[in-house]
Amino acid sequence: MGDIPETVRTESIQSFQSTIRKMEKGWAQMKEKGANTTLIGKRLHAMRIGLAVLESTWNRQPYPYGKEALSKARDVHRGLIPSVEKAYANSKTGSPQRTLLERRLKSLELAIKAIDEQCGECDV
Repeated sequence: MGDIPETVRTESIQSFQSTIRKMEKGWAQMKEKGANTTLIGKRLHAMRIGLAVLESTWNRQPYPYGKEALSKARDVHRGLIPSVEKAYANSKTGSPQRTLLERRLKSLELAIKAIDEQCGECDV
């Protein structure tokens, strides 16, 4: 994954960081209200893993996740792509939302690719 331009790398890492912050706020609000936080917790964990893998790949930062966690995160990322694509298709051309969704989609795809490179198909 060394052929990824620096701007795309930066935008992808920032996209994951932004998504994680938003999910943390949503998780806290849901927990405060007593709502079920299982799904958002699973997605939040997967996003943290995705960020860690990208940072490890591009910035040589270590990550504490094993193959099973990587495999689960990759599956969550793959599951999120259709909803991001749908939101992207419904967004207005040139809007900030569309740019955000475009970057989020690219970052998810890059995280999946990085996970595959880190551990193959992670068949656990």
